[in-house]
Order: sequence, then structure tokens, then C-alpha cells
Amino acid sequence: METIEITAVIFDLDGVIADTSEYHYLSWQRLADEEGLPFDRQVNERLRGKSRRASLDIILGGHTVDDEQAAAWLERKNDYFMQIFRDHATECLLPGVVPLIQELRLAGIKVGVGSASRNARWILQQLGIAELLDAIIDGLDVEHSKPAPDVFLHVADQMGVAAAHCVVLEDAAAGIEAALAAGMWVIGLGPGQRVGHAHARFDSLEGVTPAAIIAALAGASRRTPTPNPQPPTPQPPTPQPPTPHAGTLAGRWAS
Repeated sequence: METIEITAVIFDLDGVIADTSEYHYLSWQRLADEEGLPFDRQVNERLRGKSRRASLDIILGGHTVDDEQAAAWLERKNDYFMQIFRDHATECLLPGVVPLIQELRLAGIKVGVGSASRNARWILQQLGIAELLDAIIDGLDVEHSKPAPDVFLHVADQMGVAAAHCVVLEDAAAGIEAALAAGMWVIGLGPGQRVGHAHARFDSLEGVTPAAIIAALAGASRRTPTPNPQPPTPQPPTPQPPTPHAGTLAGRWAS
């Protein structure tokens, strides 16, 4: 069996660390209503994991606006989002996130965030967990957003970790494609229809431990999974936590 050595875990932000989707939806809806653009929750689902400009292009549905108009609309949408989020930040942190980050840090595993959001640093500060992270890379730091691998490769570089020793936690198809393109392990969060092309899948991070991450990856192949396979039938968790290999760095597991 292939040895799995994980020295860093990279979290996506929206939908993994914090549930900001409703606030993004309300912000886009307000902008769309003001500008007479068709928008609903079905369109909103297609924005998952996309950059701001890519999201606007989806909403425009083939229509075009010049860069100046697009920038003004995106700034307004961002202002609407920040107004809502500022009042609800403490409600957004998802269950299991902080305990997992704390366990990873105690085990000597580096923890980073790679997000398409240009507000990532501000959001993490509002959530009160920015100081727990070794690196934060967002949409302002890279030229190519997900599904390009740039954001995750930049996080790994900032932490001084090889891509092959990173596992990404993602809830969006574009983010999973980015992690696979980066040559990293990736665990999808959410329904198999959306994240089934990851190496493994959890419903959420609630109750997830470092040992559970390794156990989930133990049966996976390093090869890129077939895109969007049918979700496997859920099985009760039975693997025992693996024993660290002697002589490896503290916090590095092998299976």
C-alpha cells in the first residue's frame, strides 16, 4: 500500500470553515435586483468556488459589461456582503473546524487556508481564528483562481511543504479540481454528486480528527479520481487510528 505522509492541511474557506453562502446569496440578490439581472438560488449554486468576476459572468449569462462597470458592481456586492457578515460572523463558524485545527497544530501539522475570496483574511480575523493559521492565500494573491491549482500551490510554498504532502479540504467542484491539479490529496465535504471526484469524502468536519483524515485516505489511490463518479454507499467508520512511522517528523502520519 502506498505510504501517505501528511505534513500540512489546507482548508478552503467558504463552506468549509465558515458558512457564508447565504450572505453571498443575499448580496448577489440585492445587486441583481438593483440592476435588473435574473438571479435565483439555482444560479447561486453555480457560483460555488468561483471568483467574484467569474461569478458575475455566470449571473450575466452571456451578456457583457465593461471592466469599469463590472468593478463597480463587484465593489457594491462586496460592500453588501461585509455589512451582513459583520453582524453575523460568530454564527458562521462551522462545527468541528476549531477542534480539528487545534489537534492538527498539536500534532505538528501545518495549517493553511486557500480561498478564492478576496475577503479571506478579513473573514478569518472576524471569526477569530486567523492567528491559528500558518498561511492564508486568497484571490488577491494569485493570477489564476480555482480550478487552476495556483492558490493551493501558493499556500504550500508559503508553508514550505511539498504539494504531495498536503491534503486539501474542499466543498466545491472547482476547488477539488484545483487540488487534484496541484498534485495534492483532497477530501470533499458535502454530497457525492458535488464532491465525489475527491479522493475521499466527509459530510462535514464535525467530529473529524487527524486520524480520521488518514483513515479516509488510506484506501484511496494517488491517481486522479474519475470526475464526478456516483457517490459510494456510506459505510460506518471502522478503521483504527494509524500508528506514526518511527523516524518521521512529529505530526507526520503514514499509512
